[in-house]
Amino acid sequence: MFRVPAEPSGPLSDAWRHCVGTGRIELALRRDHQDSLKLLQREIGFRYIRGHGLLSDGMGVYRPYEWQGTRRVRHSFTYVDQVVDAYLELGIRPFLELGFMPAELASGEQTVFWWHGNVTPPRDIGEWADLVRATLTHLIDRYGLDEVRTWPVEVWNEPNLPDFWQGADEKAYHRLYEVTAGVVKEVDASLQVGGPAISPGADAWLDRFAEFAEQRDVPVDFVSKHAYTSGPAQHVPFGVHQTLEPAQHLLDQFATPRERLKGTRLAELPVHITEFNSSYRPDNPVHDTAFHAAYLAPVLARGGDHVDSFSYWTFSDMFEEAGPPTALFHGGFGLLTHRQVKKPTYHLYAFMARMGPDLLTRGADHLVTRHPDGRVTVLAWAPVDASGQTPGPSRHRLRLSVPVRGAQEAFARRSVVDEEHGNARIAWQRMGSPRSPGPHQVDVLHEAAEPGRQHLRLPVEDDRAVLDLTLARHEITLVEVTPVVEEAPEWWDERRLLGTGPR
Repeated sequence: MFRVPAEPSGPLSDAWRHCVGTGRIELALRRDHQDSLKLLQREIGFRYIRGHGLLSDGMGVYRPYEWQGTRRVRHSFTYVDQVVDAYLELGIRPFLELGFMPAELASGEQTVFWWHGNVTPPRDIGEWADLVRATLTHLIDRYGLDEVRTWPVEVWNEPNLPDFWQGADEKAYHRLYEVTAGVVKEVDASLQVGGPAISPGADAWLDRFAEFAEQRDVPVDFVSKHAYTSGPAQHVPFGVHQTLEPAQHLLDQFATPRERLKGTRLAELPVHITEFNSSYRPDNPVHDTAFHAAYLAPVLARGGDHVDSFSYWTFSDMFEEAGPPTALFHGGFGLLTHRQVKKPTYHLYAFMARMGPDLLTRGADHLVTRHPDGRVTVLAWAPVDASGQTPGPSRHRLRLSVPVRGAQEAFARRSVVDEEHGNARIAWQRMGSPRSPGPHQVDVLHEAAEPGRQHLRLPVEDDRAVLDLTLARHEITLVEVTPVVEEAPEWWDERRLLGTGPR
């Protein structure tokens, strides 16, 4: 049995809730997206949201035209305003990603995704600068300088990959970054700009980015990169399967920027992991499973030790990089399916949102915190084997002695997510995996998506209660422990409930 300290060792990092991902940001114009985000904010409460395509054709910002024989450009913000208004109304701010290239400003025709985001450099760097300047100036005019100063501005997405930046031309990216960062600071010197938003396996870009920034005296206010742990895709129709590295590899990737940037001008800057997940594919069934929640639990518990934020990619299955989903459960990135069906990993985040601000202890299978009112919260998980070679034990036992002050008994509320609880995918499979569930089926899935609940009363001795937890395979569990203040009247006797028993 592990004895949980009575006094905190410090604050619990909230880097896990600093930012969350979405697909291209124009999806925020849709009802399902806004309904999903409203639920997310009510039960979890992220601070920022990051998505692709702010400057892509779907947002309609860059609008060239001719008048009286002269080519001109109108910058239109009709959709930008609707998206940002929706975000702010729901208590979340944009983490601005500048990309992709408007087709009529692009130097080439290479695109990425089903929705054809152009990934070529601008044919006119001056017009690109004007586009960035106009966008930021408009946002400041509409939302106020003090507000927009809090919105990070990230230059492009994964330029180290040919799919996202034509030829993965590093010098061309540095040129784009230099011009863009200069415009950002021209608009207002306090705006935060950063990059290079690289994918896993390209850490040498960080070294050269730091060297470039120092040699050219280019402004950099934060460093960003992405983290995934999946291997090559094994394709099946409308899906993939992939191997996974242990979750520790995500934490190792989080730690890389600060390790590599030691001794450079960028060494002390904030580090943002602006995308992370297990698989980098939006059609990998592992995203929908209880395994996935248990797999990521230690990452949420410790990620803040290494970075200022790590942004889950993404909050919703309303996501069309590989085309519109063909089934309700299809391996999408989302914490939520379409129609707001919660996945097990959604509950991992919702459990984290109910943890206290004071960290009491952490272990390989648990995290314990305390609230200002004395409530102790325990997040526990059954360790998983990412190799898939061993099924793992069907039960995992954890015994904790937790501090409970000023009471003789404690009330414990336990919320459980595993293969049978809080796992709508299993119910969906048992009903035949309907691609388009009817209204009654959707109601059943919403019900199946809720965690199992237990309510216990525990004895307290010497200001301590013992939690003896047995976790099922792939389980995550949240236990909230509060002192009992008994207020039942002295004449109440449960034995007399039906009018019998002692008088």
